Amino acid sequence: MTRLLASPGERKKVFPIIVSQYSRSLYWKIRSIVLTHDDADDVLQNTFLKAWKSLPSFEGKSRLSTWLYRIAVNESLDFLRHERTAVLASADADLSVANRLLADTYFDGDRSQALLQEAIAGLPDVQRTVFTLRYYDEMKYSEISEVLGTSEGALKASYHIAVQKITDYVKRHG
Repeated sequence: MTRLLASPGERKKVFPIIVSQYSRSLYWKIRSIVLTHDDADDVLQNTFLKAWKSLPSFEGKSRLSTWLYRIAVNESLDFLRHERTAVLASADADLSVANRLLADTYFDGDRSQALLQEAIAGLPDVQRTVFTLRYYDEMKYSEISEVLGTSEGALKASYHIAVQKITDYVKRHG
């Protein structure tokens, strides 16, 4: 793969194929972290922009999908940090995640699914990411470790704590 990406001309030929092949899976991975359709679209676009700029430095030490996934997760977490700051400064700070999801025309779940998403959104960023990668994407801890650069033991602990917090939240608010 690195040979294919050696020149700008080759990158221009290969990149549309990469976008076509990975857009759908990256969108859903991003959406599980940022929750809403519009936000996921924005983060996906940022992910591909960053991937395009970084293609010359891709060395092929990991699979292309892992590399793209790492970019998508990092972009999602950056988005959440910026969003949290913006929400705290805005008048909509009292609008819950569940209410925002229910208002999202692309959300097709019910109130209990929105409550689950609200519980997940309340987790610290790392726990939320580990939970979504393990629960929704059914990734193995070894794969998550490769994406996040964290030990499997730490990931297992984060997942266990996240499950407990989600359970407690749903019991309190459900």
